[in-house]
Amino acid sequence: MFPSGKEKPIDVFGIWLKEAEERKIVNHNKVCLATASKDGVPSSRMVLLKDYSEDGFTFYTNLNSHKGRDLKENPNVSLCFYWEEIGKQIRIDGIAEQVSDEEADLYFASRPRQSQLGAWASNQSAELKGGTKELLANVAKEGIRWGIGNVERPPHWTGFRVKQKSIEFWMQGDFRIHKRRKFIFDIDGSYESIILSP
Repeated sequence: MFPSGKEKPIDVFGIWLKEAEERKIVNHNKVCLATASKDGVPSSRMVLLKDYSEDGFTFYTNLNSHKGRDLKENPNVSLCFYWEEIGKQIRIDGIAEQVSDEEADLYFASRPRQSQLGAWASNQSAELKGGTKELLANVAKEGIRWGIGNVERPPHWTGFRVKQKSIEFWMQGDFRIHKRRKFIFDIDGSYESIILSP
């Protein structure tokens, strides 16, 4: 379905995401996250969406990573979901806000143990002079350090929620006659929608 403008955009998002999941698209929740430094230098990479609601779209990362540093300096971000198999794309522009420690703790506790250890072992985005062997050795050291007990969330690992300023839905059409509808949000959460030319 393509939004008529009467549906809540978050509901349409959920329908499209569910369709991608039902089509068994690998990592259907993958999304390109574009950030910029304080000087406006752009950078993009894929992350995994972990939660969404009318309050925004949540992903998790290492604060010391390239994206983590960008997010500290410039909270303006853009997300782009693209599912070629179903001919659909969703673009979200907004402001990234760090989630609470409690929310980050809860999600971190749900991760596989090896992923938890990896969050401690990896100095994300830094040069790995010893290659993969160095990283695996660091994971092993963390495994010994934490033993069989619970692994606490590292202070440099947390989540961000992107509060939408706009959400654009794109559906592929024949002969490049694509459909595009953009929802533009006001500060109070209200929104208007417009049709865009393909």
